[in-house]
Amino acid sequence: MPNRSSTARTADDLASRVADDLPEIADPLAVSTADARTLSVILFRRLRSLQEGTPAYSYVRNTLVELNLSLVKYAATRFRRSGESWEDVLQVGTVGLIKAINRFDPERGCEFMSFALPTVLGEIRRHLRDTGWSVHVPRRLQELRLDLAKANDALEQELGRPPTDAQLRARLHVSEAELREGRIAANGFVSRSLDVPVDDEDGGPGLLARRLGADDAAFEKIENLETLKPLVAALCARDRTILALRFGEELTQSEIGERLGLSQMHVSRLLSRILGGLRTALTADRPDRPGVQR
Repeated sequence: MPNRSSTARTADDLASRVADDLPEIADPLAVSTADARTLSVILFRRLRSLQEGTPAYSYVRNTLVELNLSLVKYAATRFRRSGESWEDVLQVGTVGLIKAINRFDPERGCEFMSFALPTVLGEIRRHLRDTGWSVHVPRRLQELRLDLAKANDALEQELGRPPTDAQLRARLHVSEAELREGRIAANGFVSRSLDVPVDDEDGGPGLLARRLGADDAAFEKIENLETLKPLVAALCARDRTILALRFGEELTQSEIGERLGLSQMHVSRLLSRILGGLRTALTADRPDRPGVQR
């Protein structure tokens, strides 16, 4: 019975003989897309002549996988916003690529990349459907959510506008209650933080946070104005006039002095006293009316 080392040597010899019949591929990952297509045709023809499970078959198939990994990366970019890690999506897509390689028949005249892309995308979608739900949702509703999304897109393209509920129900052959269940189920697919931006370039609050609302700074301003009304009303006539000239007509202290027959220095002291009194009253727990001084 051959030992393990002799078995390994036999496998290496088989792989070497297979490689002798093929173009030399030093680094399959560095091959251009155009060259990968050409080499894949040759490798698939060779794969058809080999027995599945043999070292030679594994060698050729692994080379095909490496040559076409760019297809997996292309498919995976469609799911960047899925919330799943990039490495996991690539791994699942590679499983789909291997399935496509196992089923591909070069004699049918179809290009491998066109044949493999739906398989890779389908494998990733099934993975996300089964693992991407934030809350437990029955498989029936998971599939209904997918059918609802597909039907909505198809009808919108046909009609040139979003479809009505009646049109969706007719396309899917479901009742009004089932349609409502499918929409509710979509809410359990992905949960996101309220702070997640709407898109990568958006530095503002998340979409959900915007919908829920936020504190409006104008409310504090309105509250302050309402609190000031009785405080200003308690001032003497001259103080109210000074405030009106300064903040209503936006006159300078010199212009106010000329209007009232006071010096600019006197107006400055009066304004400081009035504003200081109002500020103290606003910040106090129980604001007292500012004293009236002349």
